[in-house]
Amino acid sequence: MDASYIKPGAAVVDVGMNRVTTLEDLERFFGDDPKRRAALGKNGYTLIGDVNPREAAEAAGYLSPVPGGVGPLTIAMLMKNTLTAMKMRRAYPSLGASS
Repeated sequence: MDASYIKPGAAVVDVGMNRVTTLEDLERFFGDDPKRRAALGKNGYTLIGDVNPREAAEAAGYLSPVPGGVGPLTIAMLMKNTLTAMKMRRAYPSLGASS
């Protein structure tokens, strides 16, 4: 996705997971980022989301990192939903009963 889809100042949570496997694509998306170059050299790929990070950085107020951006969010929401389910079960014990 390019910056034309992003409202200026928006928070963009990129949940995509794709591999960049060529130096040409790496430079297009990340410029001359030494960490990404090292990952490409070591693994044969580096990870990118669904959003073009260079373009999004110009428009977005915040862009979640890929990798490492939504993992903590997913864990936090899983914990929240687990606690909500526990509270519901305590409030309505018959929900957990099997027939």
